[in-house]
Amino acid sequence: MDISRPRGTRDFLFAEMRNRKEVEGVLRRTFETYGYHEIKTPIFEELKLFTVKSGEEVVNQIYHFTDKGGRELALRPELTAPVARLYMNEMQKKPKPIKMYYFGSCFRYERPQAGRFRQFWQFGCELIGGSSPLAEAEVISLASRSLHELGLDGFEVHIGHLGILRGILGREEISPGLQDRIMGVIDKGDVEELEALLGEVEVSGESRELLMKLIGTQGGPEVLDEVEEYLGGYSESLEALEEFRKLVETLHYFGVEDYHVNLGIARGLDYYTGIVFEIYVPELGAQKQICGGGTYNLVETFGGERVESTGFAFGFDRLMNALGMDEENMRMVDVFVIPIQDSTVPEAIRITQELRAAGVSADLELAGRKLRKALSHADNLGARFAVLTGERELQEGKVTVKDMERNSQETLPRDEMVDKIKGRC
Repeated sequence: MDISRPRGTRDFLFAEMRNRKEVEGVLRRTFETYGYHEIKTPIFEELKLFTVKSGEEVVNQIYHFTDKGGRELALRPELTAPVARLYMNEMQKKPKPIKMYYFGSCFRYERPQAGRFRQFWQFGCELIGGSSPLAEAEVISLASRSLHELGLDGFEVHIGHLGILRGILGREEISPGLQDRIMGVIDKGDVEELEALLGEVEVSGESRELLMKLIGTQGGPEVLDEVEEYLGGYSESLEALEEFRKLVETLHYFGVEDYHVNLGIARGLDYYTGIVFEIYVPELGAQKQICGGGTYNLVETFGGERVESTGFAFGFDRLMNALGMDEENMRMVDVFVIPIQDSTVPEAIRITQELRAAGVSADLELAGRKLRKALSHADNLGARFAVLTGERELQEGKVTVKDMERNSQETLPRDEMVDKIKGRC
């Protein structure tokens, strides 16, 4: 019988899991230094949670099913909507702002390709009840700090403000639904499709030209002066630009200086209200985006109170690709204990358990191999030491410890062996 893993999924073996856990640990520690605490939501939710957020067309892009009770459910395609639902169910009366982070798998039914899978992981956070430039700057600072803590070089932080673009569309009295459609095309970066769409709607030549100019605007904070010159008469856009300037000033205080102003970043959903940002690793090519975030008001969309929030999520799988961590020469265990004779098995077990109790990773020869093959297995495991329990040494209150890296060995007192090995591991 040939049973393969489902298309678009992966198996992770020892070395890759070690690397993923290491990165996960760094992110957890960094998020918690910023005052965030972990939450966990179900892997499946009611289907309407995602159709209300993203529209009915999302049904074709996700895994959904009807359970035995006739309820329409879906495997979560992302984690922002579940977090908003959790807030509405459990946390509305808690003092704000509320800082939470999450790490979990998500599922989307799309064609698998390089950097895209049907099961993938997100590591992100939400700052609920904080939308000021101060809160937004702290969130961007957290994303940047996390990547620095991971030792990732060459990443680029790009920041935009949706209010600048929506202010132009609003002055043209374009309906919210059509605005979302236009913003979605901008987000795709398809200039030809955008030009065609703008040609179908009643947009003045001035606004059309301004939109095309703005979405190509990138650079340092100095480009905001150029943008201001373009926006005369667009009052809502100018207000958004002023918010952007305050964000830039606040980022300076957080020590975030290396970023790009990029007004081509957009979101095709009307609950995104202000700052948006993305982080790219150019060497990843077409799948260069490893992080996306922004300010939004999703709770109100679900029928709750109006509460603006800022958050972001790392695409954990792409982040791992960007880090390019070594998967070779993994140490599976620190110490491998080998009983030389059957009569020494009980003492070998006790030694193994003592090492484990002392916090030293230890394994025991369980297959009954002879010494030579057992030592070869210890070497395959990457063990730092092998402890050999022979009858004569045990009778003298001693054991033999072999240094696998130096290919040397010594005899140690049995009652000192655990402490000495622990000090060397």
